[in-house]
Amino acid sequence: MIVKTETDRQGLIEIGGIIRQILDEVETLVRPGITTLELDRIVGERLAHHGARSAPMLAYDFPGFCCISVGDEAAHGIPGPRVLQEGELVNVDVSAEKNGYWADSGRSIPVGKVKDHLTHLCNATRKALKEGVKAARAGSPINAIGRAVEGVARKSGFEIIDGLVGHGVGRNIHEPPEVHNRFLPSGRDILVEGLVITIEPFLTTGAGYYREGDDGWTLYTGDGSPCAQYEHTLIITRGSPIILT
Repeated sequence: MIVKTETDRQGLIEIGGIIRQILDEVETLVRPGITTLELDRIVGERLAHHGARSAPMLAYDFPGFCCISVGDEAAHGIPGPRVLQEGELVNVDVSAEKNGYWADSGRSIPVGKVKDHLTHLCNATRKALKEGVKAARAGSPINAIGRAVEGVARKSGFEIIDGLVGHGVGRNIHEPPEVHNRFLPSGRDILVEGLVITIEPFLTTGAGYYREGDDGWTLYTGDGSPCAQYEHTLIITRGSPIILT
């Protein structure tokens, strides 16, 4: 989507703010003993309260209000009776629609106290997102984002999970362009003012690939290693982007 009017801008700001508020609340509730289904129900209740709708349900008939992935589940985990355990990482990815505007955000959250290497993984992934956002400016090639993300991953000693990428968003949950987390020489398309995208690095302590689970939704790291993901929706400008989530 390209933002063309103040109505567009305000609609995106509203849905982005709703998602950010929900994620902030969910993060305070993550603890050993809570189930992923309980967290998902809270997300559903909060979306309804704000007059918003779950994007994965709306677009894909996903069996949950949000995606909740634990441990070696890289993405698209289905909420259920799984009980969170001390020392795990859980990723909560909330995407939603209101009044025809869509936004998407996610974050990995420690369950209680986690080991140092998982803290380091989360910190590096957050930094990769921050540097990717810095590189996202009108007039720059889209591969500048991947260069920035990949640079942080390499310096931190982690691998990027290939094939899991950011994307355009705004009028639907997944729109062009793809926003890769590696530098691709072919990615020379220029970012334009008003473009709405997500940036979402996926970093892992193991091999940089994923496999599909038997449930038809969940994506796992290829070798069972833990991973982290942080994601924002943003509007490209000629200066620093507007972070909506």
